[in-house]
Amino acid sequence: MAKVKTTRRKKKITGKLRIGDDWNAITIIALSQTNPLKAVAEFVENSIDAQAHNVTIVRGREGGQPYLRISDDGDGILRDDQGVPDFKFVATHICDSIKKRLKAEGAVGIQGEFGIGLMSFWIVGEELSISSAGVDGKMYEMRMAKGNPSYRVLQRRTLFPEKGTALKIKPLLSGLRQLSGEKIQWFLASELRDRIRHSGVQIRVIDRQARKEYKVEPRQFTGRLLHQLPEAKCDHGDIYLELYLAEPGTENRVGLYRAGTRVLENILDFEAFQHPPWNEGYLQGIVEAPFLHLTPGTRSAIIRDDTLVDLCRSLEPVEEILNRFIVAQKKAEEEQASKRILRSVQRALREALLNLPEEEYDWFDIHADMKAGRVSRKRKKPSLPALLIGKEEASGSEPAADDPQKKFFDYAGPLHSVRISPASCVVPVEKSKSLRALPRDRSHRIVEKDLTFLWRILEGGGRFENGEGEIAAFMAGSDPELCRVGVTVCQKEIVCTAEAIITVTDTLIPEPKQPAGPRQGLPGYTFKYEPGKLWRSQYSEEQNVIIINSGHRDFVFSSSKKVLKLRYICRLFAKELVLKNFHGYPPDQLLERMIELSLYTEENLK
Repeated sequence: MAKVKTTRRKKKITGKLRIGDDWNAITIIALSQTNPLKAVAEFVENSIDAQAHNVTIVRGREGGQPYLRISDDGDGILRDDQGVPDFKFVATHICDSIKKRLKAEGAVGIQGEFGIGLMSFWIVGEELSISSAGVDGKMYEMRMAKGNPSYRVLQRRTLFPEKGTALKIKPLLSGLRQLSGEKIQWFLASELRDRIRHSGVQIRVIDRQARKEYKVEPRQFTGRLLHQLPEAKCDHGDIYLELYLAEPGTENRVGLYRAGTRVLENILDFEAFQHPPWNEGYLQGIVEAPFLHLTPGTRSAIIRDDTLVDLCRSLEPVEEILNRFIVAQKKAEEEQASKRILRSVQRALREALLNLPEEEYDWFDIHADMKAGRVSRKRKKPSLPALLIGKEEASGSEPAADDPQKKFFDYAGPLHSVRISPASCVVPVEKSKSLRALPRDRSHRIVEKDLTFLWRILEGGGRFENGEGEIAAFMAGSDPELCRVGVTVCQKEIVCTAEAIITVTDTLIPEPKQPAGPRQGLPGYTFKYEPGKLWRSQYSEEQNVIIINSGHRDFVFSSSKKVLKLRYICRLFAKELVLKNFHGYPPDQLLERMIELSLYTEENLK
């Protein structure tokens, strides 16, 4: 008997996916949005899509409960065959947006397409009511409640028919009751920046609880707009770039937009852009890619498909140009920072020298230059003493009032303080010493108008010649002593005083004559990169500059903070000043002088 072979065919099971629990799916969709402000922005976008020209957002309190109302003058809810707002379609076609059909028919300028924006009221408040007029002029209202699958549509009585749509959420969730109108304004200004600009819609936020009203203006960026950027195109569409080069800071951000609506507040939130130039902190602006695909739930994330790959690839030429701009900006900032540091250090040392004995701190004959006021305006290159003591102090007065170059802020304000220069000095017996009163305003500018001076001997002997002038000559007595002098400066009812110490000395050994030679002011500084070397700074007498080792570990450590770097360079200046001024002194005395000079210098360091 022949055997019969039998084959068993495997049954193939096929079918279509479907939702097992519709209400559970709706709940997940309604709670998928995480940002309440984003939900408010979606409501406003619905108004813009309805061709609204005016949108009003009201935050208030009704019956003791906080509410949020958004009204517009747009086309309202689409109507059915009877001319009544088709609320039934809105409530029963979640995830089947009418806007999606309109886009398929060629409509442009419409943002929503998922049909879930209305459900995001769950993360804002407990109940939603949305009203719109029919062709008969009557108002119809739909009401929905959070966690309730049912809805109601009823007719609302009104005296006059209202155009557009009115949406009201009441009461707001407990965590949103402090949501201010100002926060809504700032969020919408960034979130819907281009949509507001292109549509021309006027958005007002009325905060009745704070009694304030705000107008939503598209966010304006700071910095320099970059025009020389290449065009960014890809197969899926054009990419719009509006980038600004600003001062570096963590607040600088580049947003990623789609069809005028912000998708990412900071493009660095996406790992594909976490590289220069985007993470340098110099750029502000927007990158607009209308072809990107968004996640339906939050609409604040990107689907990582081929559209995103094309976007990253198309931005590569732009990134190369942006990196060049940033390198040039950094170089300019370093040069400017060096100039600011030099001015700060020199100004601080100048103020310190006014409080220290002239005979002990006469580095490069600075005091002699200050007293003589020798500033040559004919020289092509200004002398460093003029940079040190300022034009007004080097010449003994400020520029003429009729100088056409003088700006408004060059004029001094009312008297605020006065100092005596020098604040401490040594005078031989029966010799004279010129003292000058330096009256200043609150901004440290020299004050000259309506001033009266009175010089007095507060302690000790001696006398003053021209004791009622800005500059007075102190005549020392015949005996060595310690004198304390003072000056009182009055400007109408404002009175300021200052004191100085004068040490009157005598000696049996005559002082040597000062050798004739060129006078120099405080030097500048430069950097020399020598890592591993122990020296921090060196003074070059020929070039009159202090050479700072930028490779020293202390300099590298100080560069982490601007204030720390400024103090470090200032202390190097003080070190070189002490070594130059007290050459040959024992180490303990050099340290004492270093502490003394640092104390007076850092007090005026800014």
